[in-house]
Amino acid sequence: MNTRIKTDLHFMALALVSSFAILLLGASVAVADDTRKYEAEFNADGELIRPSGWREWVFVGSPLTPNSLNGGEAPFPEFHSVYIDPKSWKHYKKTGEFREGTMFAKELTLVGATAATSGIGFFNGDLQGFEIAHKDSKRYPKETGGWAYYTFGHKPEPYNNTAGAMPTAACAACHTAAAAEDMVFTQYYPILGVAKAAGDKGAGVGGKD
Repeated sequence: MNTRIKTDLHFMALALVSSFAILLLGASVAVADDTRKYEAEFNADGELIRPSGWREWVFVGSPLTPNSLNGGEAPFPEFHSVYIDPKSWKHYKKTGEFREGTMFAKELTLVGATAATSGIGFFNGDLQGFEIAHKDSKRYPKETGGWAYYTFGHKPEPYNNTAGAMPTAACAACHTAAAAEDMVFTQYYPILGVAKAAGDKGAGVGGKD
């Protein structure tokens, strides 16, 4: 075998080794990302630390009850863009239940324009707040169904870094009275409806079975 061929084979072998190493690194990063805590963290005062990266969680819906449809005084006039942490999403797809530790992130945006080239409607305006719902039956009392609700400010970014749990009457009472499933308003989140216990079937990942 001539020197040129040997050299080419050597570089090809190095390239294959490098590619394999990159694949392994990518896999390890993916595993690390897949097993990120996705667990609530608290400071010494018992306040919930605002989780990072919630906009990369799984989007489940965005309810809206605007002032204009509620006599000008809707209790929740903003868009509520709701996300579930990826670990809990996988668990819900597998079991149809919200695991202990489930977190829902809710980012609020004001109603902006009410007309666009597509027609008359309601369109997202400025960011206006951030909240977390967290399930932990050991940490929270039975009267809240094992959930607590945290508000990191009804204001534009930057949101507060930490927050204490809201009083039961402020949030949990409404969920207790009207939420369809385990203190969650699943009746307003069709994405959760089709994913419930669907596993890796089409309903769970998007598409027909």
